[in-house]
Amino acid sequence: MTKEEQEKEETPKTSPADKTDDNDDDAAKKKKKKRVVVTPPCPPSVATAYILLRGALLGLLGVNQDDVDVSLMQPTYIKEKKPSAKFSINLGKKLGCGTIELPEDDDGQSALLQLLEDAVNRLLVQQDEEDKVKDISCCTMAKEIAVAMYGKGILNQSLKKLKNEDSVMVACIDSLVQCIPPAIPFVKPAKGINKIHIERGNHTQSLVNCSKKGKKAEVVIKFVVEEKEDSSAAELAESQGKVIAPDAKLLTKDIRLPEGQKLLEAQEEKSKQAEAAKKEEATATAAAKSSLAGEADNNKEEEEMVVTTTEVKGKIDYNKLVDDFGSKLIDKELLDRLETQTVGKGRVSKLHRFLRRNIFFSHRDLAALLGEVEAGRPIYLYTGRGPSSSAMHLGHLVPFLFTQWLQQAFDCPLVIQMTDDEKFLFKGSYTEEKGDNLMHYASLTIENARDIIACGFDREKTFLFSDLDYVGRMYPNIVRIWKAVTTNTIKGIFGFDGSNNIGTVAFPAIQAAPSFSSSFPTVFGGREDMACLIPCAIDQDPYFRMTRDVAHKLVPKSHKLGGKPALIHSKFFPPLQGATGKMSSSDSSSAIFLTDTPEQIKEKIMSYAFSGGQETKKQQEELGANLDVDVSYQWLRFFLEDDEELQAIKESYGSGSGDYWSTGAVKKRLIDLLQELVAAHQERRSKITDEEVKKWMKEREISVSY
Repeated sequence: MTKEEQEKEETPKTSPADKTDDNDDDAAKKKKKKRVVVTPPCPPSVATAYILLRGALLGLLGVNQDDVDVSLMQPTYIKEKKPSAKFSINLGKKLGCGTIELPEDDDGQSALLQLLEDAVNRLLVQQDEEDKVKDISCCTMAKEIAVAMYGKGILNQSLKKLKNEDSVMVACIDSLVQCIPPAIPFVKPAKGINKIHIERGNHTQSLVNCSKKGKKAEVVIKFVVEEKEDSSAAELAESQGKVIAPDAKLLTKDIRLPEGQKLLEAQEEKSKQAEAAKKEEATATAAAKSSLAGEADNNKEEEEMVVTTTEVKGKIDYNKLVDDFGSKLIDKELLDRLETQTVGKGRVSKLHRFLRRNIFFSHRDLAALLGEVEAGRPIYLYTGRGPSSSAMHLGHLVPFLFTQWLQQAFDCPLVIQMTDDEKFLFKGSYTEEKGDNLMHYASLTIENARDIIACGFDREKTFLFSDLDYVGRMYPNIVRIWKAVTTNTIKGIFGFDGSNNIGTVAFPAIQAAPSFSSSFPTVFGGREDMACLIPCAIDQDPYFRMTRDVAHKLVPKSHKLGGKPALIHSKFFPPLQGATGKMSSSDSSSAIFLTDTPEQIKEKIMSYAFSGGQETKKQQEELGANLDVDVSYQWLRFFLEDDEELQAIKESYGSGSGDYWSTGAVKKRLIDLLQELVAAHQERRSKITDEEVKKWMKEREISVSY
């Protein structure tokens, strides 16, 4: 005990009579006292599991431990009150730096984490029963000496900041691992640990993050230790006096675990199958190409148009679609009013190309919404995304590019709904072994959010939310919609029958709820009378026809549109194989993804983009191209900003003369444009961190103009 502490112990306590007189002094002293936070020490079981997992992953993949960057271990055992922790290992770029590449697909990533769990628990069993696994040994030395002996791979990101002379303890298991643990581990892991569980299932737990185009290959490991009842009696690996010899095997790319050999064999077999399938597909494609060109137009004309919320196919007759749905075409008078309230206010230089080229072509109550703008009353935008894949494609980009322009043009707030619940209800799966994959769709929300944020929205005016996180705030309005809409109405609009799960039947109310500002009491500061504009593809209109029919039941009488959301509809972005239907994530050859490389973009356009050009040069010069079915020209209409250049391409290609007389010239212009667009998007997306995404998804009041 120090002298000061001793004096405090000897100081008599204040008597009740003195308390009143000393209140002010006591308060002042309390203010001066600093709170001392004592961080619980890392349990030996957690330190031991950390060592095993770190070594097992590198041994499994065949990784030189000097080639990786290990994060500081997060002590989740503090908050969770159980022996657990989380750390990540950065394996470089793309698919990692090991002999075995990290898998890109969800099933492969899940299998890798399961294999890692199996491997560490096998090591525990073998040590306990067969004594084949060596004990953990530890030795202490200066950091500089440790790095010189064992390599920089023994460090984590935090330890790199230590001074060279600072002392560190190195833990070693022969042929498996050498690293600096977060605490003293057990000598014999099996004496203190029964089992190690790798937690997975959502983006806050274990995951594999990699892609062939990615700038980071990373494995995040969240684990929980099942301790033995007598683990406290297990011997700790106190630092030895002698230095442990470095293990040269750990600085090679040898696969050091039998599970790794099995994984390598499986990957090699998969590669062989993929190569064989590719050759077979190439042969079939070459054989079909000649007949495909002649038959494509006839097939498109013969295929019946189908447009529902879940299916789009056939040659789309947009005039008929407007008549069937009961919406209205955007005429010149409405465009002029829109231009006055946007371009005329100086917030944008001209109408968006999607409006200039009639790509956004239909509406509901857009005139009434412009009346709100003209009167100076606040409006907001609402759009959304169903996260079905980690990579979005160009078709997904269309509504967000237009919505970003609308936000800037109207200087108004925006809410973006991520329907991860919907994707699970319609596409989710369940197995006895793995359970369901609901959290898979939650993790896709985060990945898709990066692409959406990269479109250039104003964070001060944007609230991006996941249904799984936010639905409780909208629940009162969801219940009101359920009460107002009959089951027969839902069946009639969406075609549901007795085979649909109850979640799919109930979901339309969840997509309808953001149409009402009262669904965002914090975000909009309690305003319940704001008019809503929804930019969307026309196949989403049925959701909001239902919404508009019952809207008056959810808003105050002061709402100028009677609660009905206004809509502005876009045409479909065509797939590469032909200008019918719409692009799909499930067919990679029909789409350009925002993760595609310049080489992939070129290959897809040259190989798959359907041409409206003629079969011979002579015919092309005489007849010109059919621009209505030519995918390259149609895509230029979506993404080429320069109206004059687009008109020049149209005249040249359509007549078979000039600089763009041929399909090849038009495809080349499209390739250059898309390579530039996708590269710029990827650059913006790469700067969006997890923390940045959280800021956009945090419920908060956002700026409302007027």
